[in-house]
Amino acid sequence: MSIEREVHEPRITEDEDHILAHDVDEEPVEANRRLFDGWLLKFVTLLTIGYSTFHLYTLNIAPLETWSFRILHVAGALILGFTLYAGARFATAEEGWVRHRWTTWVAGVAMLPALYALYQSFVFLQIINGGAMRIAPELETWHYGWPLLAATTLGIVVSWFHQRDRARFSVPDLVLIVCSAAVASYLLVVFNTPIRMSTGTSFAPVGISFAAVAGTALILEMTRRVAGMALVVIGLVFLAYVFAGPYLPGFLGYPGLSVQRFFSQVYTDAGILGPTTAVSSTYIILFIIFAAFLQASKVGDYFVNFAFAAAGRSRGGPAKVSIFASGLMGMINGTSAGNVVSTGSLTIPLMKKVGYKKTSAGAVEAAASTGGQIMPPIMGAGAFIMAEITGIPYTEIAIAAIIPAILYFASVYFMVDLEAAKTGMRGMREDELPKLKRLLKQVYLFIPIIILIVALFQGYSVIRAGTLATVSAAVVSWLSPNKMGIRQILHALDIAAMMSIQIIVVCAAAGIIVGVISLTGVGARFSVLLLDVAQASHLLALVFAMFISILLGMGMPTTAAYAVAASVVAPGLVQLGIEPLTAHFFVFYFAVVSAITPPVALASYAAAGISGANAMSTSVASFRIGIAAFIVPFMFFYNGALLMEGNWFEIARALVTATFGVYLLSGGVMGWMFRVPAAWPVRLLLILAALLMIEGGLITDGAGIGAAVVAYLIQRQRRARLAPAEA
Repeated sequence: MSIEREVHEPRITEDEDHILAHDVDEEPVEANRRLFDGWLLKFVTLLTIGYSTFHLYTLNIAPLETWSFRILHVAGALILGFTLYAGARFATAEEGWVRHRWTTWVAGVAMLPALYALYQSFVFLQIINGGAMRIAPELETWHYGWPLLAATTLGIVVSWFHQRDRARFSVPDLVLIVCSAAVASYLLVVFNTPIRMSTGTSFAPVGISFAAVAGTALILEMTRRVAGMALVVIGLVFLAYVFAGPYLPGFLGYPGLSVQRFFSQVYTDAGILGPTTAVSSTYIILFIIFAAFLQASKVGDYFVNFAFAAAGRSRGGPAKVSIFASGLMGMINGTSAGNVVSTGSLTIPLMKKVGYKKTSAGAVEAAASTGGQIMPPIMGAGAFIMAEITGIPYTEIAIAAIIPAILYFASVYFMVDLEAAKTGMRGMREDELPKLKRLLKQVYLFIPIIILIVALFQGYSVIRAGTLATVSAAVVSWLSPNKMGIRQILHALDIAAMMSIQIIVVCAAAGIIVGVISLTGVGARFSVLLLDVAQASHLLALVFAMFISILLGMGMPTTAAYAVAASVVAPGLVQLGIEPLTAHFFVFYFAVVSAITPPVALASYAAAGISGANAMSTSVASFRIGIAAFIVPFMFFYNGALLMEGNWFEIARALVTATFGVYLLSGGVMGWMFRVPAAWPVRLLLILAALLMIEGGLITDGAGIGAAVVAYLIQRQRRARLAPAEA
C-alpha cells in the first residue's frame, strides 16, 4: 500500500456526543491508482466484485484443483493491478492529459504478439484434448514463448514512459493484462496434465520456462507499482544469484542451475505457487474480505471512537488512543504503513494538539500501528504464513502470541505515559471526547471478532471461521446505523479486491525469493553458517539472526519480510535446537519491527508524511518507542513460558516479571521514573534491571528487582531534594 495520502486535520463534529472518528478505515487512494468514471468505473467494479466473489465461492462451495486455483488467484491480482495502477505518473491538464504519445503506438505493436501468445495457449489446449501427450517444442518456442517475452518486455518498458489522464486506461497496461492472461492460460493447460510432473527436469516443456520468465517479470513490475522498489531489488539480487552463484566463493557457491531448469520450477509449489501464495489465496484473501466487511459497516470508526472514550482523558490521551486504536485496526488490515495512514490521519494531529512534538506524534503512531501485526487473533497476515510453513495450528500460534503482544503494547504505553509525565501533557477534556455511554450501547459491533475467536477455538477451520465472521459482520451491521444492504455488500467485495492486490502480488514476489532459496540451497548453507557462529555463543547467533531478519525486512511489507526470513534464518535456528514455534516467532517479530527500524522504516515514513516531521528523525524516535520489541524475542527465547509453554504459575510469573522489566526499560530509555527525571547512572541501572529479567530465572529476576529497588531509592531522594526547589 502506498504511504502517500493527502493529510487533513481530523473532522471534529459539533454534535452532542463529540464523535471524532469518521471514515478512518477508508482505503487511501495511492498516487498511482487510476480513478475511473462512467462505464470504465462500472466495468472495473464488476471485475473487483467478481474477483472477491470467486474466492468466497471457491473456498466455501466448489473447490478448484489447488494449482489451478493459485494460478487464477495470482493472474487475477495481476490483471486487476495493471488495470488500476499506472507504471508512471499521470499527465496533467497543462501537459494536455497525455505525454509521450509514441508509447501508445509501440504498445499497439506489442499487442499483436501478446494476443498471438494468448491464442496459442488455446491451440495447445485443443492439442492436449486431442490426445497428444506433449506439445512440439518448436511450436512452444516460436509461436508462444518468444512472442510472449517480446510483448511482456515491450509492455513493461513502454509503461514506464506512458503518461495519461488519471481517468483513462493505458494501452501498454492492456498489453500486460493480455500477457498475464497468456501466462495463466498456458500454465492452466500444462499443469492440468501429467506434464506437470516433469518440472525441474530436462523433460520439462520449454513453454513452462517462457511462461515463468514472463510471469516473474510481470509480478516484479506489479510489485514495483504497489510496494516500491525494495522488494523488487531484493528479488532481482536473488535471481542474479541463481546464475552467478556457481562463480561465488565460500558458502555462497553452489553447482548451478540452467535457465530452463530453474524457471521450469519457479512457477510451481517450490516458488511462486508455494507457501506464500497458498496462504494469500486462502486465509489472507478471506480475512481481507472480512476486514472490508468491517469497513463497510464502519466498525473502524467505532474502534477509534471507543478508544478515545476509554483512554482520551488520561495524560497524553490521543497517544494512548493511538495505541489501542492502531492495535485493533492493525491486526485486521495486514500492513503497518496502511494502518498508519488510516488511523494516523486522526490521531497524529490530535497528539500535536495536546503538546506532542511532530516527531513524537508520528513515532507513537508508527510504533503502535506496527504492533498491530503481532496482535492476536488475526495478527495481520504473517501468522497465517507461519502456520503454513511450520504446520503448527493457527490457534496455537495465536495463543502463543498473547503475552508477547501484551509486552509490546505495554512498552509503547509506558513510553507514551512517561513522556507525557515528563513534559507535563494534559489529556483531552470530557467535552472533547465521545460519550462512552453511547458507545457501550454499540458494543455488539465486537461480535464478529468474538465469533471468529470462538469458532477458531471450537475447532472450525480457519476458512470456515473467517467466513462465519464475515457473514456475522453483515448481520450485526443491521443493528447499527450503518446497515449493510446489497449495495454495501457489493461495495465491501469491491474494496476487498483492491485491498488484496498489494498483498497477493507481494506474496507472489516473496515466492520468487523463497523459490531461489529452496532451489539453490542457499538457506541450508546459511544455516551451517549460523551453526558455526553458535559454537562461539548462542546469544551471538541470535543477534546475527536478528540483524539478518531486519535487513531482509527493510522496505518490505510484513508478509514478504517474514516469508523470506523464515526461509533463510528460521531453519538455522531450528538446527540450533530451538523449538520451531520459538524460532519462527523470533524471526516474525524482527520482520514486523523492520517497519520502524532505521534507515528504511516504511511505517515511520508514512507517519512522518502525516505529521510533517523529518522522516529519519521519526524513524529513530519510533525505534526508541518500540525498543521493547527488540528485547521481547530474546525474552521468550530464554523463557518459553512467555509463549504459553509451561504451567500456569510459570506463565503468570513470566508475564509479571517481564511486564515489570519492560516498565523499567521504558523508564531507562525515556529518562523519567518515579515522578522525577532520571540521571544517566539511574537510567543505566534501570536498563540493567530490565535486562536481568530477560532470562526468566529466579536469581536473575531477584537481581533485577534488587537493582530496581536501588533505582527507586535514588529517585526518592532526588524527588525529596527537588520538592523544596519546586515549592
